[in-house]
Amino acid sequence: MPPSPDFAPAEPARAAACIALVVDRFDWHARQLDKEFAARGVRCVPMRLDACRFATQSASGLMLDGLGERLPDAVMVRTMSGGTFEAVTLRLGILHALRELDVPVWNDARAIERCVDKSTTSFLLARAGIATPPTWAMESREAAREIVRREAGEGPLVLKPLFGSQGRGLRLIRTPDDLPAAEEVAGVYYLQRYVAVEQDGVFRDFRVFVSRDRVVAAMMRHATSWVTNVKRGGRPMAGVIGGEIKDLALRAVAAVDASFAGVDLILGADGHPSVLEVNSMPAWAGLQKVTPTNIASALAVDLMAALDDRIVRGAQA
Repeated sequence: MPPSPDFAPAEPARAAACIALVVDRFDWHARQLDKEFAARGVRCVPMRLDACRFATQSASGLMLDGLGERLPDAVMVRTMSGGTFEAVTLRLGILHALRELDVPVWNDARAIERCVDKSTTSFLLARAGIATPPTWAMESREAAREIVRREAGEGPLVLKPLFGSQGRGLRLIRTPDDLPAAEEVAGVYYLQRYVAVEQDGVFRDFRVFVSRDRVVAAMMRHATSWVTNVKRGGRPMAGVIGGEIKDLALRAVAAVDASFAGVDLILGADGHPSVLEVNSMPAWAGLQKVTPTNIASALAVDLMAALDDRIVRGAQA
């Protein structure tokens, strides 16, 4: 795919900044970001949220992994590990606190919460008038069975883990008896209308990578299964997107108020796209294979440009 016309990188004026890169491990994505920030004279400090803590007597009120009491110029959240409800709440609290301390966080805790919880994503997309499949979420298995009884006549539903990713745990639900026991879905039933369309034995959907209100790169995913995620065997292919798909992707990211995100879209039987999910911590290894755009570079440029804008606004205030 040719570079997006929206992508016009400019080297940031701010140098010698310190970026905290939130990771669970220093994987390929983290190494790519570190390389691109270093090329711009920016120090990248890996930071594990589970190694951070609140410390109200410290200068910042926090003790940060790799930084101690010092605050970074900005934070980029690449991955955040799961854990108990209490542990995840504490980690998100650290990100909330950093924002309260006026540290730019990409993506901040509120955007992460909106995307990790698929039901909230669906709610916000629908409220914004963005095309997305009809969705229901509830804790009651009997209520879920009633939804299936009522809706399955128009076609199957997809049951997804509320906090799942990479296509794990997806099930097609055609009858109420297809619904698993509550303990198999962590007590929550998230159901979405199945809209995949098969053509010549192939299923297709789109992943659009958006950063700072512009499309950076996009791909079409092909698979022989309706689950098209690259981690589940989907094959990434270069794709040129525009029109409805581009518009929906940009609006979807704005609806969850994310600085950058990966948006999954699919074409329905009528040929019109709808948004399935918005990922606030998207991987891009598969996408990078089919686009000439250096995605890590685009993220580094965009974050530094956002810092520059803050400096200018502060000087003008």
